Amino acid sequence: MEHERIIYIYDYLCRNTDEEHSATCRDIQNYLSETANLTDVSPLTIRRDIDRLCAAGNNIRRTAGPHNTAMYCLIDKGFTFNEIRFMVDSVSINKFLTTEQKKKLIHKFEGMCTDTEIRSLVSRISLNSAAAPSLDLLENLDKIHRIISERRKINFKYGKFDTKKQMNYYSKSREMIPVRVVYFDEHFYLRCFNEESEQFRTYRIDRMKDIVSGGRSRKKIPEEKKYSGFVADMFAPDRFEYVTLRVKRYLLDEMLEQLGEYGSFRDDADNPESVLVRANVGINDRFLLWVLKYGEGVEIVEPASVRKDFTDLLQKISEMYSAR
Repeated sequence: MEHERIIYIYDYLCRNTDEEHSATCRDIQNYLSETANLTDVSPLTIRRDIDRLCAAGNNIRRTAGPHNTAMYCLIDKGFTFNEIRFMVDSVSINKFLTTEQKKKLIHKFEGMCTDTEIRSLVSRISLNSAAAPSLDLLENLDKIHRIISERRKINFKYGKFDTKKQMNYYSKSREMIPVRVVYFDEHFYLRCFNEESEQFRTYRIDRMKDIVSGGRSRKKIPEEKKYSGFVADMFAPDRFEYVTLRVKRYLLDEMLEQLGEYGSFRDDADNPESVLVRANVGINDRFLLWVLKYGEGVEIVEPASVRKDFTDLLQKISEMYSAR
């Protein structure tokens, strides 16, 4: 009963006190009587229980109220309210979670707040997406992290969409060692090392199904070469080159965000409406498509080889449309 009483006191302080709201021993007595049917708890017992909670590392502040009444409030609950609200907003807009999963997670965060704070916790951020999550991403991530920590191989089915919008899963023998989880462009990916080919492979985690662990691997995984430039997607580029782009000024903010640490920016002496950007970028088809999406807003100036690759792509597109 003693341990149960302390839990009730802690729960009351969590839900009803903060730096701006305090409670007296009488408040706690009333709560214990109404909620837990503990009607004979003295103020001395409550003060001793609060001392034990403080000794356990809880930051419970005591101040003097009217008529020298002791006032108690629990502060520094691990997260500030603004931090909790940020996490609730992040959960609310997460497109990988189902509505039910979001409710369960947010309810857990509510347990860290007072009743007054809970009323201010409702997220007012909406997700601009009608797509429902295809798989339980949390379960997939949990399995993957556990397999990585156990240093085991991984096996799974991998899915691709067909023309009927159905995900078709297929399985094959894989000698894969999971290395790390990467979040890139609003998707979670798993980087694996293939023992047979001795190459790294990348898989979208939301397209994985029936994940199971395999045997342990004693093979030393080589260090992945860290990219020293901008890459347009998760997959390794063919090569890296310094590319000069002529960018319309209305795209400058976006270029700074995407190429910032890899590029240098200067005014275009020949065109005041543009800037010249020189950046180290990974060259592959994805990079060409990345440039293409900006239309006439971005031009590849040099090197000539990359400009020719882009010109060839435009020629193919033009021929495809002019052939009809």
